[in-house]
Amino acid sequence: MTPIRYRTIEVDGIKVFYREAQNVGAPKLLLLHGFPTAGHMFRDLIPPLADKFHLVAPDLPGFGLSDMPPREKFEYTFDNIARVIERFTEIVGFDRFALYVFDYGAPTGFRLAVRHPERIAAIISQNGNAYEEGLSDGWTPIRAYWEDASPANRKALREFLTAQTTNWQYTHGVPDPTLVSPDGQNLDNYYLARPGVDEIQLDLFGDYKSNVALYPTFQDYFRTHKPPFLAVWGKNDPFFLPPGAEAFRRDIPDATVRFFDTGHFALETHHAEIAAAIRDFLGERAGP
Repeated sequence: MTPIRYRTIEVDGIKVFYREAQNVGAPKLLLLHGFPTAGHMFRDLIPPLADKFHLVAPDLPGFGLSDMPPREKFEYTFDNIARVIERFTEIVGFDRFALYVFDYGAPTGFRLAVRHPERIAAIISQNGNAYEEGLSDGWTPIRAYWEDASPANRKALREFLTAQTTNWQYTHGVPDPTLVSPDGQNLDNYYLARPGVDEIQLDLFGDYKSNVALYPTFQDYFRTHKPPFLAVWGKNDPFFLPPGAEAFRRDIPDATVRFFDTGHFALETHHAEIAAAIRDFLGERAGP
């Protein structure tokens, strides 16, 4: 078995923690997590893929065990997070790789793809959106903050940072919630409770509008380059709807779209099925 190692490297003054299953010479797969989690969301996905791929799962800046620079020294925008991850891939030697993107990982990874299409061998999107029709009404309070960044609208978003909301995100839409381990959500809540995290996350809620503004750019990349594409989607996600998954086929007609009867954090209940789908889909397409 390929061992999983836990490492930290410095990227332009920011320490980035990452998990790595270093299968030397194997196709490379970069795993990018979402809100409010970190690379630990891939703890069950990495082992069944480690014999076939060289996998790396970094914690984004401000998340998990990566550095959380103060807001006056690092502006928490998706552009800046993507720049850090871009440099991260260069430092760890990911010159050509497949992308697995989830939630916040999608606008991060899609920025990398737009800037360096030659580096992207394939894309797997697990509830990682790039189309307006994929956004549910659950985004309404966040959209209100985009329209008017008032203190009242910012305060209203604190509800998304509570332990109750985290737990709801993990279990909503899951037919049998007893299948969802408490470990991931409890760790997420631990990270969310750290001093200063709340303001960072509120900044990112506000900046998410930059991702929606880039949807046409992302879609143009899909149409132009048509990367091999697999969407694996928890169909009961309260934030990213199934039409957002189907929409990828509008720009990449050969895209494969698979739905699973689960919620936002599909890996919590369907990691084995998703791992099997990845192995079948990628084959040799990830490239060395």
